[in-house]
Amino acid sequence: MDALSLDDVFVALAHPVRRSLLDSLASGEKPVNQLASAYKVSRPAISQHLRILLDAGLIEGRREGRTNCYALRPQQLAIAYQWMRQYERFWDDRMSRLGGYLDRTNQQQERTHKGEPS
Repeated sequence: MDALSLDDVFVALAHPVRRSLLDSLASGEKPVNQLASAYKVSRPAISQHLRILLDAGLIEGRREGRTNCYALRPQQLAIAYQWMRQYERFWDDRMSRLGGYLDRTNQQQERTHKGEPS
């Protein structure tokens, strides 16, 4: 796995405006004006956020006349998903142990309510 690409993806995902831009693009390609109109930040700030997403490979841009249009490239998100996926085993184990603890606690409470010793 290319560490630089992984770092770039996480840097790009670190900012809430960039995550929101990705959410907006999930429904399809949009012109920059439409993307920018949804935010209370300057157009140059949106352009900077889009540049970071472009550099990370999370979106692609094309020019249509005088308008820049952007589209999501979800396959690049797979780099981050693959990295995080290696920790699923950790979370599965933690959730299983939590489930066991909650089952034991529930059984103890039921016995207590029935007047049985713990």
